[in-house]
Amino acid sequence: MSNKSGLRAMRLSAVLSLLAAFAGAAGLCVVVAGFAVSAIEEASRHAVRDRLDVDGMAWAEVHTDGLQVFLAGTAPTEAKRFTALSVAGSVVDAARVIDQMLVEEAADIAPPRFAIEMLRNDSGISLIGLVPLETDRKKLLADLAEAAEGAPVADLLDAADHPTPETWAEALRYAVRALGQLPRSKISVSAEQVEITAMVDSPEAQHRIETDLARRAPEDVRLVVDISAPRPVITPFTLRFLIEDGVARFDACSADTEEARDRILHVAGQAGLRVKADCVIGMGVPSPQWARAVELAISAIGKLGGGSVTFSDADIALWAPQGTPQGQFDDVVGQLEANLPEVFALSATLPPPPSDSGPVVPEFIATLSPEGQILLRGRVGNAQARDTVTSFAKARFASDRVHVTARLAEGLPDDWPIRILLGVEVLSYLSNGVVTVTPDSLAIAGRSGRKSARAEIAQMLADKLGTEEQFSIDVVYLEDIDPVASLPTPEDCEADIANVQRARKISFEPGSATINASGTQIMDEIAEILKKCGEIEMEIGGHTDSQGRDEMNAQLSLERARTVLNELRLRRVLTSSLTANGYGESRPIADNDTEEGRETNRRIEFSLIRPEPVPEVETGLESLEEPVEEEPGAEKTVRDQGGNEQN
Repeated sequence: MSNKSGLRAMRLSAVLSLLAAFAGAAGLCVVVAGFAVSAIEEASRHAVRDRLDVDGMAWAEVHTDGLQVFLAGTAPTEAKRFTALSVAGSVVDAARVIDQMLVEEAADIAPPRFAIEMLRNDSGISLIGLVPLETDRKKLLADLAEAAEGAPVADLLDAADHPTPETWAEALRYAVRALGQLPRSKISVSAEQVEITAMVDSPEAQHRIETDLARRAPEDVRLVVDISAPRPVITPFTLRFLIEDGVARFDACSADTEEARDRILHVAGQAGLRVKADCVIGMGVPSPQWARAVELAISAIGKLGGGSVTFSDADIALWAPQGTPQGQFDDVVGQLEANLPEVFALSATLPPPPSDSGPVVPEFIATLSPEGQILLRGRVGNAQARDTVTSFAKARFASDRVHVTARLAEGLPDDWPIRILLGVEVLSYLSNGVVTVTPDSLAIAGRSGRKSARAEIAQMLADKLGTEEQFSIDVVYLEDIDPVASLPTPEDCEADIANVQRARKISFEPGSATINASGTQIMDEIAEILKKCGEIEMEIGGHTDSQGRDEMNAQLSLERARTVLNELRLRRVLTSSLTANGYGESRPIADNDTEEGRETNRRIEFSLIRPEPVPEVETGLESLEEPVEEEPGAEKTVRDQGGNEQN
């Protein structure tokens, strides 16, 4: 028995030893596996972290748990979140990457910027851009077609359902009117700004349109205007500078470049020019050395102390003052001839001293009165010449305004008919004045509403008579009679119409929208005022008394306002900027309880449409301003929300 027990004990001991060995091996494996997993976790975390940092994603957080890699943090955008996952998946197996990232909330979407590009050329009008959904597209297209005299309109606009900016409608109306004036243009419209780029046919049209656009620009909309005009072709290329009685001036000035203009004006200042002058920059210059030749000639006049120099293309005529010493004349002219560029030809004249006795100098005098009457007097060669001058004057001016008292005379120069016809033609450049023609000169004096009248007269005379002829031009520009500068302001137009209706009123047949006989003359006068005013935004408001139902009065007042608008159209008044509205009895200006008051309330009013004022918003600084301490006993003034004072 003892042997069996010992044998069992030995077997049990062997089994236990074997189990212990297995247990030790298992424990060792667990320890080794633990170290291996930790190493893999740490290596994965560092590898992913380093790659994210290299790609600029420091915002991402990396954690590991076993073989799993967790990405946390807040991504700036959804795209950044996806990029981080892709980067991590390129370092470790993508199946091991667990996404725990958040994405920043998107900021509020900014409202769209409403803007239109209006393009107009000979083919029609194109509209490109984004407009508010509530914009009346049909009316916009109709207004454009009317302003552009039926030109086709291509609508390429998109619309967005966002609130309309306050000044959008006003800017759009202004742009439509401007497009109607400019057949070749691009107009960019937004609520804050209207930018106009266009080309017109002449500098005169450029000045007129720029003046009109600036005058009618909306107050709360910025205006940017770039209107260009082709440089005029000046034929002949003319310049005339003279010094009379110590006063220097240009009768005409032409230059081929801005640099040439500046050089010419600079040397004129050195010669004594003290008034503001300008040179027309145009094409047709006879030589690139034009500015150099003009500088030399004007300097010569300055050295002589007077006289005149006239350029007609490459021909130069210089007249020295009467009484200039012969030696001084020879020195100045000789130096000028030696220095002039090759293409220019100089003719210099020193008038002889005046003689105490001599024959009577024949004259022909053409006069234009401020009332527009033409008087022709003096000497003509024969009856045929007188008839020719009379017919020419009646063709230039109205027949009933021409009066001829010229007498026949013999011994006149051969070119006398041409000279007197030129004298009559010169009057067409003046508002009033007189032209005196003698065998040796033409003298023009008068007033004009055209800034360029003096230069145009000088250019014409130099072309027709030649550069060697003597003529003097004393034409004064008056802004008051300038058809562009003297345009009335919209406020003046409103006041003039109110004055017409102050003593009389537009009356209608009882209970109808038909203007009675007495209203015809008033409509004529109002139409003439509006024709002078051009396109101004104005409302024709119809008003009634309180008799009758409100709905009927409102409809009647609207029909009467529309009748007035139609009457203006029949009188060829531009009505695209006029609107007709009816207010019925809602806006009385007198007591409806009396017949006199009711008659006063039945009326048509013309009023300017002015932009709505933009309310001021109190800023943070203004709200922090300290209140002003008032003196003791002073009455405190408070304003309500409408801006009215309340004590």
